[in-house]
Amino acid sequence: MTHEALFYKKLKNKTVQCNLCPHNCILKLGQRGKCRVRENQNGKLISLVYGKPCSIVLDPIEKKPLYHFLPSKKALSLGTPGCNLGCLHCQNASISQVNPEDVDTLNLSPEDIVESCKKNKVRIISYTYTEPTIFFEYMQDIAKLAKKYRIKNTIVSNGFINEKPRKKLGMFVKGANIDLKGNAKFYEEICSAKIGPVFDTLKFLKEKGIWIEITNLIIPGYNDDVEEFKKTITWILENLGKDVPLHLSAFYPCHKMLNKERTDPAILIKFRIIAKKMGLNYVYTGNIQDKEGSTTYCPSCGKELIIREGFRVLKNNIKRGKCSCGEAIPGVWR
Repeated sequence: MTHEALFYKKLKNKTVQCNLCPHNCILKLGQRGKCRVRENQNGKLISLVYGKPCSIVLDPIEKKPLYHFLPSKKALSLGTPGCNLGCLHCQNASISQVNPEDVDTLNLSPEDIVESCKKNKVRIISYTYTEPTIFFEYMQDIAKLAKKYRIKNTIVSNGFINEKPRKKLGMFVKGANIDLKGNAKFYEEICSAKIGPVFDTLKFLKEKGIWIEITNLIIPGYNDDVEEFKKTITWILENLGKDVPLHLSAFYPCHKMLNKERTDPAILIKFRIIAKKMGLNYVYTGNIQDKEGSTTYCPSCGKELIIREGFRVLKNNIKRGKCSCGEAIPGVWR
């Protein structure tokens, strides 16, 4: 299913410029963008992955991770090959850092995806595994159809997207987990990108009232400096507020960082404590053993509200979005 892409302009001699993400790739005939999945075919920009997911799984929403978005519910999670970043530490490089023809894919229309949700009584779709920005057209068509059936759309994204498609995204997404990977130097040297558009995406989602959570994967020697981490927390507090959940995640050797050391769990726990002391209400630690870092606490009375074990919710004490003490707990609860 070849599909003409959105967000591009035609230049001279059948050259095109993709305006989906801040790379703004200029492509001559036959060339592909940095994402590998948008190609100039005879002067038209074509999406090579429309209707071609390489991964589709029924996941707990906690796996995204989204901890304040319909806890314990299942999400039909899907992604196509490709990504517009080139992160050296990518944990899904086998599908994100390859050409789409080199990955086994399925042929599933937007109608197929939504019909599967209806059949299995799934109320959430999550666009994830790779970067949903690069399969924007497919995501949008699924999301529009899903919305008609009151199925909620969520994304797990790097946030590296231009203003016009970002505004379109805001029309159908209800929840998002955005990676905030490090400082400006980290983005340039490790991800082949810039941090500015990611900041813009986070602020836009906040302004639109879309539920957001943030993931920060900590890599020893790269983005584990305490003072730089404090600057990140300060930016979150000043621009997004104290109630945005932050997920701290541990790095393990992969892709082009196979010779780097794993993240010491103690670092994540230390950073969790720092972020809480600085004023963030909800700070979590992922892929390590840390009960306090997987539990949602009431910021007012300190009561355990949601107790988790891995991706399982063991207990949920939030009633109608509130703690028993009356404190409102931000999130999407129904």
